[in-house]
Amino acid sequence: MQFLPRRTESYPDWLDTDGIKIYTISAHGDDVDQAPYLSRLAEVKQARNKPWGITPAFAIFHDGASARYLVLAWWGNDNELFTSVSVQTPDGWVEDPERYSFCLWDLEVIWHERNSFVRHCYCPTPDIEAYRQSRLDSA
Repeated sequence: MQFLPRRTESYPDWLDTDGIKIYTISAHGDDVDQAPYLSRLAEVKQARNKPWGITPAFAIFHDGASARYLVLAWWGNDNELFTSVSVQTPDGWVEDPERYSFCLWDLEVIWHERNSFVRHCYCPTPDIEAYRQSRLDSA
């Protein structure tokens, strides 16, 4: 195995209904169909019962080499990043932190999001809308 860059995309209008930023990562270079991820994202959010409309957060819809991965990450407790990782298996979506986590390709997005959070939210004048518009440049 060797590291090869993957196609990563996100655009300012890629937000879910609560303003969560959406990124896609494709192992195969194809467009990522967001529909299967959006329904799972809604389930994961509902299970967390957070005020999503005012919570800085992002999701990664990752078409991996062998499975679909959904990473939902949100900021809380001033400066902590919480994460949920779901994987679509033949039996449906599974969230099991003992088996699945985000991967090295997701880290590029996470690093950008860390910097965006510091710049726009973890500052004297927080601006969640500026945070939501800040994106990793698509590759």
